[in-house]
Amino acid sequence: MNILITGGAGFIGSHVVRTFVNKYPQYNIFNLDKLTYAGNLESLKDIEAAENYTFIKADITDQDEMISIINDHKINAVIHLAAESHVDRSISDPLIFVKTNVLGTANLLNAAMICWGKSKSDEKKTNLFYHISTDEVYGSLGAEGFFTEETAYDPRSPYSASKASSDHLVRSYHHTFNLPVVLSNCSNNYGSYQFPEKLIPLVINNIVNQEPIPVYGEGKNVRDWLWVGDHANAIDTVFHHGRIGETYNIGGENEWKNINVVRLLCELVDGYLGNAKGTSEKLISFVKDRAGHDLRYAIDSSKIKKELGWSPSVSFEEGLKDTVNWYMNNNTWVEHVTSGEYQKYYKEQYVKR
Repeated sequence: MNILITGGAGFIGSHVVRTFVNKYPQYNIFNLDKLTYAGNLESLKDIEAAENYTFIKADITDQDEMISIINDHKINAVIHLAAESHVDRSISDPLIFVKTNVLGTANLLNAAMICWGKSKSDEKKTNLFYHISTDEVYGSLGAEGFFTEETAYDPRSPYSASKASSDHLVRSYHHTFNLPVVLSNCSNNYGSYQFPEKLIPLVINNIVNQEPIPVYGEGKNVRDWLWVGDHANAIDTVFHHGRIGETYNIGGENEWKNINVVRLLCELVDGYLGNAKGTSEKLISFVKDRAGHDLRYAIDSSKIKKELGWSPSVSFEEGLKDTVNWYMNNNTWVEHVTSGEYQKYYKEQYVKR
């Protein structure tokens, strides 16, 4: 099987690429990434020499390039993770989210339809377009209740609206053109190799550098936290066993208020650094709330548990402690990705295709 993983140099994507390369030596894994600020090939140095791994620098908004890649490498399946994903950036520059998340997904779907439509009938059995999305497409929950696969879409930010649009496109290609698809919507991920613009690595980095820790509003917004390793395993499970045309919600069953996450991080980093208790909490700075900030997300994962036997394996406290230890022991990676040093190197090494 020849699998194209888009966005494979990103946070979640790099974990998925590593999982598939290491677990399935019989598969050929093609990692396609544009290498924007959040695409870090340095995150994949441990597998870059693997015989079943190939990196392709390309942009999913280039349809001709997508058709060429799928044809040239005889791609059987696509695992689509490439996306702009930071809500704050979607507020300041919404059109790049529309271009990448909507147009880019449409280009990939069309390329897959064109290429696989020319395959022999016996080859179509192995074709699959797996689209990874977010729980943010469902909008905001109150104090109770959970998002299910039947929850109506109600996106509140340009980011979530662009992901909702891409979800609809994927389903439309299945129903209209019989493209074999499967989708999953996940809760907030955390873990190693996450670009330090997101809450958890940002807090860790700011504590280390003794910079203010910004917390929106009063920090009462609630998120369901999913360890990225559990998410990679869930993607593996859905890819191999999910039913065509179905959607699976993937949650961590770890609901925490943002302010409590920040305080726990302060405690863990202080412990690692040998600081007195409460030292880093002094860095917390409450700032004006983000526009359209959803109050609460929470995933009902009963469908994937019942049908596919997947469930999260790591508690938030355990996962967060491991995450802090990873960042504290990999400060060179953090310095490289925040300075742009690695980007210059890799962009000189790789030309388009």
